[in-house]
Amino acid sequence: MSHAQQYISIDHAISQHTAKAFVSKTRSSVSGGCINQASKIEGQDGRIYFLKQNNLNFLPFFEAEARALIEIEETGTIQVPQVIVLGETGEKSFLILEFMVQGSSSKAGQKQLGRELAQLHQVEKSFFGWERDNCIGATAQPNPKSENWLDFYRTHRLIHQFELAKQKGKGFDQVEPLLTGLDFFFHDYTPTPSLLHGDLWGGNASYDAKGSPFIFDPASYYGDRETDLAFTYMFGGFSSDFYQAYQETYPLDSGFTERKILYNLYHELNHFNLFGGGYANSAQSSINTLVHHLP
Repeated sequence: MSHAQQYISIDHAISQHTAKAFVSKTRSSVSGGCINQASKIEGQDGRIYFLKQNNLNFLPFFEAEARALIEIEETGTIQVPQVIVLGETGEKSFLILEFMVQGSSSKAGQKQLGRELAQLHQVEKSFFGWERDNCIGATAQPNPKSENWLDFYRTHRLIHQFELAKQKGKGFDQVEPLLTGLDFFFHDYTPTPSLLHGDLWGGNASYDAKGSPFIFDPASYYGDRETDLAFTYMFGGFSSDFYQAYQETYPLDSGFTERKILYNLYHELNHFNLFGGGYANSAQSSINTLVHHLP
């Protein structure tokens, strides 16, 4: 299928799901993620959409992303792009979202983001995990329903990533003492299953033209809310106003400082599995620090 035919197919999907004929006029690449091909498409009637494309086998991940965006939107807590339609063109899978015109960050916007993220985290379920598996970047992320957070995080987050690294020929020192000693970090803390964004770094949060925050590219499931907060520290982009507003709305437990290292280990391992390089050293350093804390 040619590029022109692909876009005719996408135009048809938009037309069907908006009940209004759509004919694309311009298409331009959008920078950002390294997993999907992203474009801005503008129709002859002035409507603008955000298009993500990937290989056909990526469709289940687009379905999971769409489900997560809808689930977050339904909470009425924090703004996300509206899901328009998803499907396949014959050669590629695609997801079409509302195109959010980006504005700039401000003190008020950061505070609103912190407050609304805390409100999202107050949406809870009776289990950890989710209704389906999804992905973190391009890495499959298993989300089986579980009543025990420690078992869930050990097996479906850390061991999962360690096994993927092993398939790449990479082993890490002191993994066994870490995995067997995890309960030490939870001896006076019992997480509840909060609705998470799941991949909340600075590149997945922004502000609209009015300065109100929105989040996108979720890897959602129900888990310890501290995992979302931990990842905000890994690459920066969130101000003290954000953290203060979060704390005022939904205060964190004092043990978060240590668990932050534990939770970012998942992302360090995932980044190694996706990109290689120095992330292995970062992961090993975190393992060493965590094991050093064990009695």
